[in-house]
Amino acid sequence: MTELEKMRAGEWFDTLDPEIDDLRSVTRHAVWQHNQLPPAERGHCGPLLREMCGAFDDSAYLEAPFHCAYGFNLFLGPMVYLNVGCVVLDSAPVRIGARSMLGPQVKLLCPEHHHDPKLRGEGQEIARPITLGEDVWIGGGATVLGGVTVGDGAIIGAGAVVTRDVPAGGKVAGVPARPL
Repeated sequence: MTELEKMRAGEWFDTLDPEIDDLRSVTRHAVWQHNQLPPAERGHCGPLLREMCGAFDDSAYLEAPFHCAYGFNLFLGPMVYLNVGCVVLDSAPVRIGARSMLGPQVKLLCPEHHHDPKLRGEGQEIARPITLGEDVWIGGGATVLGGVTVGDGAIIGAGAVVTRDVPAGGKVAGVPARPL
């Protein structure tokens, strides 16, 4: 398997692989364009970034600045809103359901670097998907880690670090996030 195939299969892969590095380079350009365009020209999303997304509903909106790692693993449903400074490290699929809102500086982080320092230094990483249901609200500065599913209508408090699934209608806050 290629390193990209390993990444897509959810296996350990080499982030330093030239093919993967090239994909990130293309995405960096699209993200740069999105972040530099005047709002009237950018619209809901810069054109290059919009084209790379796995899915981008016409009513979804990405404020600038925004950052993602690959783009092709980002799936945004209707009326999704990402406020300023959001970061999505989408080395695995990130699906955000209809009408979900992410506050400023929210981070969705799929990758986990290897725990062995030698393998970590060699670029070994594994990525787990993140799924946000419909009508999810994530407060500013919160972080959601890979492998987490947040159910419909759930609320994540500002600054929370979410390491476990949140049930539909659930409310969590804190570090690590715990039910309220």
